[in-house]
Amino acid sequence: MDKLSLGTLGQHLQTLRQAQGWSLSQLAAAAGIAKSNLSRLEQGNGNPTLDTIWRLAVQLKVPFGTLVAPIAVPLGEDGVEVRLLDQGKDHPQIDAYWMRCAPHTLRLAEPHTPGARESLILISGTLEAGPEDNTRTLSAGETLTFAADRPHLYRTGEAWATLLLSIIYHEEPTP
Repeated sequence: MDKLSLGTLGQHLQTLRQAQGWSLSQLAAAAGIAKSNLSRLEQGNGNPTLDTIWRLAVQLKVPFGTLVAPIAVPLGEDGVEVRLLDQGKDHPQIDAYWMRCAPHTLRLAEPHTPGARESLILISGTLEAGPEDNTRTLSAGETLTFAADRPHLYRTGEAWATLLLSIIYHEEPTP
């Protein structure tokens, strides 16, 4: 991630954390990361993984896109690149992503916020995707929608896979 993108992520993290009244220690513990790593991220430093950003978004109860908008460069690691295309502001909020996975890649995704659903359209390649206990293999042009508030995965075969992915964030009912 470039310096400008890291700075943007850091500003979003700090603003959201403070708005929710969380200390650095509280958010770091809830997200399962070191307080020093969170502090560096808020200062626009570090090298966060996609998993780290997702865990922070889940703990802050915001869509992934809220942390990374308007970062225009692809975020990636271990053969996976993700780029936020657009972030809807209606209710429920829907984020749209472009994602590209290298051959022989397994991406294990942690649960998103409660009620979240993913819909994907495979553009090229083949891809196994869905909840860990109920995956489906897709070919180019096929679609899949599944509950994303439980562990799920993306697994490629012999070739690169490119897909469009939308995440629908349903708001939790207030007690």
